[in-house]
Amino acid sequence: MAETLGSLCDKLTIIKLKQYHTEEKQRLESLNNQEKSLKFEIDVFLNDAILGNIPIDKLSFSANKVYKKEGNETQDIKGSIAEVFSKLAEVNCLLWHEQEKVYEFEKVPDEQKNEVVKKLAILNLERNQCMDEINNTLIEIVKNNQR
Repeated sequence: MAETLGSLCDKLTIIKLKQYHTEEKQRLESLNNQEKSLKFEIDVFLNDAILGNIPIDKLSFSANKVYKKEGNETQDIKGSIAEVFSKLAEVNCLLWHEQEKVYEFEKVPDEQKNEVVKKLAILNLERNQCMDEINNTLIEIVKNNQR
């Protein structure tokens, strides 16, 4: 997958979640290095995008999810890059905790299993919407900057 601001933001939220859930010193050191590198990559990406060094058609890589919309309603995700980045962090946090249930799926009561699977699907759709919205907002910023 091509890197976009949305995908880089997604990676950063996941690194932050891993840091939060890790106590092992060596792993934390590795995650801290990844975070530092990713923050630098985001800064360079944004700078290059604003300066026009990245073609507009390379600023987005839509998920193009194919799914039945009826019964899979998601939130309407809109806002500034910072607002949607915050929403992405929230969705990834919820997704993390829902995914934890799957690791011991046999312990999930039968009457709750469908709910867990459905929630994972919806959260993944919302995660992709967040990344797409971050990318689309950046595209608008770059277009306005070029005028």
